Amino acid sequence: MESAIKLNIESDFNQKLSEERAKFQLEAESLKQEESKKLAQILNEKEYQIKELNKSKEKISLLEKQKNDELLKVQAEFEKILSEKLRIEKLKTQEETKQKIIQETQEQFDDLQKELTQKSQQVQELHKSKIEIERLKREKEEMESAIMAKAEVTLNEQLKIEKAKIKKIVEEQNELKLKEKEKQLDDQKRLIEEMKRKAEQGSMQLQGEIQELAIEEWLSSQFRFDTITEVKKGAFGADCIQSVHTREAQNCGIICYESKNTKTWSGDWISKLKENMLRVKADIGVIVSAVYPKDMDRMGFVDGIWVCNLEEFKGSVSLLRESVIRTHKLTAKEENKADKSVLLYNYLSGNEFGMQMKSIVMNASQLKIDLDKEKKAFIKIWKQREKMIEGMINSIGAIEGDLVGISGNKLSLSHAFELPYSEE
Repeated sequence: MESAIKLNIESDFNQKLSEERAKFQLEAESLKQEESKKLAQILNEKEYQIKELNKSKEKISLLEKQKNDELLKVQAEFEKILSEKLRIEKLKTQEETKQKIIQETQEQFDDLQKELTQKSQQVQELHKSKIEIERLKREKEEMESAIMAKAEVTLNEQLKIEKAKIKKIVEEQNELKLKEKEKQLDDQKRLIEEMKRKAEQGSMQLQGEIQELAIEEWLSSQFRFDTITEVKKGAFGADCIQSVHTREAQNCGIICYESKNTKTWSGDWISKLKENMLRVKADIGVIVSAVYPKDMDRMGFVDGIWVCNLEEFKGSVSLLRESVIRTHKLTAKEENKADKSVLLYNYLSGNEFGMQMKSIVMNASQLKIDLDKEKKAFIKIWKQREKMIEGMINSIGAIEGDLVGISGNKLSLSHAFELPYSEE
């Protein structure tokens, strides 16, 4: 009976132990498979694996606690069985029985210890897995940081390129706007110039009078021995007449000035000034003009008349005045030596006679041109003829008077300068 009970107890113990071992093995295998799957999905399911790891740890702790409880229970049962066996087998050699039971118990304990060792190894592997997961997590974070850094560098480079493009576009737009502003400014300038031109045209007479006054004042301030005569507005003649005098000599000569402050040049100015010079017996004629003839870009002689602007006038008048004084001195020396025939020759070859002859030829040529072109405009032509003939007669009369005065009424050129009569 006792032997049967013992066998039943041992059989139950061994069965329970086997069941526990199998259970532990199944759990270990399950954990292994589960961890293998977790390791295969580490990069995609890191958070899930960590949770599962924590669950496994809790489960292992629970298993360890259960194992310890079972061990304590087994030990309690073992002690109970042992006591029972000792009591039953007290007739046998207690030492032998005890050793046998101890040996069996030790073997069972060793098996349990092996299982615990295996569980500890599994726990260590789980710890290693956790460490590996942490390492992979760090590598992932480092990789993400590297990718972000590279992306940031690429983004910065792209931003630089885009900024350069935007800057270029803005500069082109600014350049277009600048050109538009320049065009607007040019248009404004042209408008201002046009308004200024119209204003200048509106006050041309006033400007001419201002320039005339400036010429007169400048001559008076520079040449205090000379006589500066202003020609009144509306009177026939030049704008200003300068009679040249020095400390030693009076009436050295005359310079006739005409002031023109217009936008365009007129060829009639030359002939009119020459007529004025004949009236006042001037030696030199000067036109002070804001514009030059077509082929001129600086001061110079035009058909015997000195043409310059206001600034050039201030620099050239002294030279012109000096030439008048020098000519007067030479003429004075010749007059002291020569007789009337020489004086007559000098007169005929002089500037005054030449200008008078040129005036006659110019008027006659103009008369012929006008007669050819304007035969039908009789009234206008007659008036123009009348003026020209009067100018010719006046010139001839002046020449004849000079010749008569020099030759003592022995030389007259009146018949030589008579125009032939035509019935045409």
